[in-house]
Amino acid sequence: MAIDVEALKSGNSRALAKAITLVESKRVEHRTEAQLLLEQVLPVTGNSIRIGITGIPGVGKSTFIEAFGLYLLSQGMRVAVLAVDPSSPIAGGSILGDKTRMELLSRSKDAFIRPSPSEGSLGGVAQKTRETMLLCEAAGYNVILVETVGVGQSEYEVASMVDFFMVLMLPNAGDELQGIKKGIIELADALVINKADGESINLAQQTRRHYENALHLLRQNSFWTPQVMSCSALKNENIEAIWGMISGFKIDASKNGALQEKRARQAREWMTKLLHEMLDMKLKQNPEVKELLPTLNNKVTEGETTPYLAASQLINLLFKPEA
Repeated sequence: MAIDVEALKSGNSRALAKAITLVESKRVEHRTEAQLLLEQVLPVTGNSIRIGITGIPGVGKSTFIEAFGLYLLSQGMRVAVLAVDPSSPIAGGSILGDKTRMELLSRSKDAFIRPSPSEGSLGGVAQKTRETMLLCEAAGYNVILVETVGVGQSEYEVASMVDFFMVLMLPNAGDELQGIKKGIIELADALVINKADGESINLAQQTRRHYENALHLLRQNSFWTPQVMSCSALKNENIEAIWGMISGFKIDASKNGALQEKRARQAREWMTKLLHEMLDMKLKQNPEVKELLPTLNNKVTEGETTPYLAASQLINLLFKPEA
């Protein structure tokens, strides 16, 4: 699949779409080709701010992303929106459906909206999103918004690939974590209470104080203290302030080296994860392992051997001990 690298670097959306299709392909020859392409564009990547956005269904993610994206466009930015949904992008209401609800944003030549497929071989959805993010950066998009649908493993995946992780909340001070796990709150660089308009303004202020108090109890190991803000994406209120907060984060993180350190750590952790997955794949493809695995499964189930000894036997088939 021939990709015009120069067209991609110049921001050509057709070249970018074609490159992403190559990255998403399951064919072995395409995967090799995709990695060579990524190596070619690596020198011109890394110049964006990568922002993860999550929140429970109904919190207004699509409305927020469109309002936020349109504001960024008005400031001369180029914006890419990527969706991560490991469960089901079609049934789960991801950007596959949201694109129609982001009508104004999707019309702009400086905006690019793309869902990540849930299926895929090595690395699954997170692999495709990470690589798509690099291609978008190579194409000159300087703000990458990575949206995750629902609340679960996808939040941790997104937090591990972005610079700034934002959790959208509803104005509801009484509902302590609104179905969002405490661990996800601990990952957040900012909590943003959306729908702070009309009769919900006072409730939004209460919710904001509630979360400010809750965040004070969490130990911070970073230069950054997580912020709690409120906005109305529907009425376009306080969107500018949210971008101001994120810009401040990027400036500080770049100055003190935290941003570079975070990205380097994410790349190392991702390499380690891929290494584990590749070894697992090699193991399962080994004919001797395939033959012995059912027997060892039965032995472990019946208590005839320990899981450790069974695993060692399988590993020794892949890596023959030297005589």
